[in-house]
Amino acid sequence: MISSLGRGAVALLLVSATTLSAEDVNLGVVHRIKTEAFQNSQVMEHLFYLTDVHGPRLTASPGFDDAAAWVVERLKGWGLANVRQEAWGRFGRSWALKRFSAHMLAPSYAPLQGLPKAWSSGTPRAVSAEVVAAPLFESWESDEQRDVRKLEARIQRYIEQQRGQLGGRIVLFEGLRDLKPPTEAASQRLDEARLAELAAAPEPFKSPLYEWPLVNLPGDPTLRQHLLDSVPTEVEEDYWAQRTAARAKLNAFLRSEAVVAVLTTDQRSPGAILFAEAAGPWQAGSPAPPPVVALAPEPYARIYRMLNHKIAVTVEIDMAVDFPEETRDANNVLAEIPGGGKKDELVMLGAHLDSWHTGTGATDNAAGSAVVIEAMRILKALALPMDRTVRLALWSGEEQGLFGSRGFVKEHFGDPVTMTLKPEHAKLAGYFNIDNGTGKIRGVYLQGNDMVRPIFESWLVPFHDLGARTLSIRDTGGTDHLSFDAVGLPGFQFIQDPLDYSSRTHHSNIDVYDHLQPGDLMQASAILASFVYNAATRPEMLPRKPLPAPLPKRRDAPAN
Repeated sequence: MISSLGRGAVALLLVSATTLSAEDVNLGVVHRIKTEAFQNSQVMEHLFYLTDVHGPRLTASPGFDDAAAWVVERLKGWGLANVRQEAWGRFGRSWALKRFSAHMLAPSYAPLQGLPKAWSSGTPRAVSAEVVAAPLFESWESDEQRDVRKLEARIQRYIEQQRGQLGGRIVLFEGLRDLKPPTEAASQRLDEARLAELAAAPEPFKSPLYEWPLVNLPGDPTLRQHLLDSVPTEVEEDYWAQRTAARAKLNAFLRSEAVVAVLTTDQRSPGAILFAEAAGPWQAGSPAPPPVVALAPEPYARIYRMLNHKIAVTVEIDMAVDFPEETRDANNVLAEIPGGGKKDELVMLGAHLDSWHTGTGATDNAAGSAVVIEAMRILKALALPMDRTVRLALWSGEEQGLFGSRGFVKEHFGDPVTMTLKPEHAKLAGYFNIDNGTGKIRGVYLQGNDMVRPIFESWLVPFHDLGARTLSIRDTGGTDHLSFDAVGLPGFQFIQDPLDYSSRTHHSNIDVYDHLQPGDLMQASAILASFVYNAATRPEMLPRKPLPAPLPKRRDAPAN
């Protein structure tokens, strides 16, 4: 027999079993989300199509276009609303690799493991030439690469020194570096000590003036005036414009010298892993570089050592690219689950769909895109009633500067330079972003927003036993939530296990399907779907930090 006091306690326990009273988390819904995410997961099926079939997905390339069209078709098939591609602006030139091979022909034969860099020219046919070492930088750590004024001066000296020396040659463009043995495991999970570090607030410091919020969307005719009028003099106001101009000058010189090709390397990781990003400007009208190939560190070093010993080396390169001159629009992919009583209010979830061209863009960022797609599938399949409209966004141009999300935010929510806001700004409850590889979610970066801490603590409780319990007040950068944060909107990125993301797969030729972790991605899909559901059904929108101030006028800016 249960006493009246005992019956009251049991009733309280039953209430607690269905809700977490601090934030009214519906554990029954969370259970249904977990079951759908774990028992009926399609996340790896999404990833197969995004990587094996439609990867890589360089912005404005045919690969990206095919992937975006596939996503639209799939989302429409599930009955989502307002499924569409939406242009965020003029990007620049498309680029796609059609054929590539590289071989050392003399003093002995060897196939060369390498990959072309994006937006470099191709060869008219298989071409062979003698190799010459003419590095732009002797040291990879040179501060001339980071300081734009020193870079400009170094490029000018290089042009003066090498004029008339490189014609008809294949040029080694970097100095010889020693390969360092690895000192840490290539793949890691966050242990309790590291999670505790993330949970602890950093030591207070005065933030330096960076060039954020970035204002230079491609094709914006007001770019120069924005930079000249709006950015404080303490910031290198035209850093990216100067850097692009310096590289364009170098590319024009290499073309005028009739350089056959340029060989570079990347020593983030020795062995079969190869990192190769962009060779030249994607902006239309910028001088295209000659063919630029990133070799794996070992064959690059072998060639360099032979040249140092005065042994002639001949290399053959065959490289076909699709590289049109004209600019084109670049698109984001959008879709919605309409809300109920507050359908004019939004909750957004997103990831960048674009990738580099070296692998198939699996961990960066088909993984995040697939988790976002899967979270939408879960919410739609369960037909969960939600007050607010849920909007999916898959961005393009992230790898070149968060362009897709920045263009979308500027069009729909507000200008980060002037802080001129659009009506939709008041209607966004929050934005959740996935872009840290294939590792499971371990928590959330609060992006300096103390007010959401107790809310997210409650939302994470059902996932503690799946390893997600850490909240970090820290800002984290490098991805699309920053575009929302820049105009005072609640934008968040999740903490994820690093695995081998930074050490091996990020922007590399092994960023492929085989390095994805199904269990981790199913866990992430369940957590994202739960967070979106909670944000779409809680009575109030998520609390916001104070609105950022407009960028101050330069002291020497002309008066309007």
